[in-house]
Amino acid sequence: MTDQSSSFWQKVLATTEQALESGALQPISTQFRVLADHGIPFGVRVLDSLNRKETARKTQQAKAGGKPFNPFLPYEEALFVDQLSQTHVCLLNKFNVVDHHLLIVTRQYESQDTWLNPDDFEALASCMFRADGLGFYNGGTQAGASQHHKHLQLVPLSANTGQFNIPISTLVNTQKEYLANYHTLPKLPFHHSVHSLTLHWTEQSLAAIGHSLHRMYQQIMAELGQNLLADTPDIPYNLLITRDWMMGIERSQATYQGIGVNSLGYAGWLLVKDLDNLKQLEQIGPINLLRKVGCPLRPNS
Repeated sequence: MTDQSSSFWQKVLATTEQALESGALQPISTQFRVLADHGIPFGVRVLDSLNRKETARKTQQAKAGGKPFNPFLPYEEALFVDQLSQTHVCLLNKFNVVDHHLLIVTRQYESQDTWLNPDDFEALASCMFRADGLGFYNGGTQAGASQHHKHLQLVPLSANTGQFNIPISTLVNTQKEYLANYHTLPKLPFHHSVHSLTLHWTEQSLAAIGHSLHRMYQQIMAELGQNLLADTPDIPYNLLITRDWMMGIERSQATYQGIGVNSLGYAGWLLVKDLDNLKQLEQIGPINLLRKVGCPLRPNS
């Protein structure tokens, strides 16, 4: 771990401790289960309660007079971790299910429905360089986006978080030669595009990495069928980014039989409301759930 990474992680830990003490950070407790499907060990979290988050949402809406509430303008100072760039800040996710869940938020308002740009990816690269993990983006409400202010997200992977592996990475890592030519994973029955990344991660190269990630993003968006000349994306999508690969998934709907799916679902981490919902997921099957909220494979996929 570099000095900069260590310093950043200390900020994450210190901010988390202080925000827990003040009540600004309100983790949502869950029970964790593993549900294997097609050789992928899906991690399933069963919520103990979402009452606090729902109550807070209704309170915010009431204060906003029925208008869309923006929790990032201004953001809660107690959740602030660090400045990432002139355009982005890093915040703790207030209602986190996973420990140290980070948000990469634009300083000025931009819509979650707009294209990601090089500044977004440079800020993400800055965060991922200092805390290796899974970056992700929910492109539209049908893809699981719950806030309209543009923000990427990062789940750090380390002994500190208790998260060591991304379930879908097992599949990606065993198909590297295949991905070099076809950019899809044969076991996944929904429209997607995945590319390996070969980037040199240094502090001095973050701007270049941001541009490289943006170019790969545009290629993946084109492969999902997006019109890159349109003002905004015309297809809802999820995006997963690690230091080694990037994956995009076309979406058709936010939920299936009451089970919501965002980008983390396609990484292999699902969330259900209660034990009844868990039984329902077991009957549907994780891969089939992702297929239902995704889109059919295309003939050339």
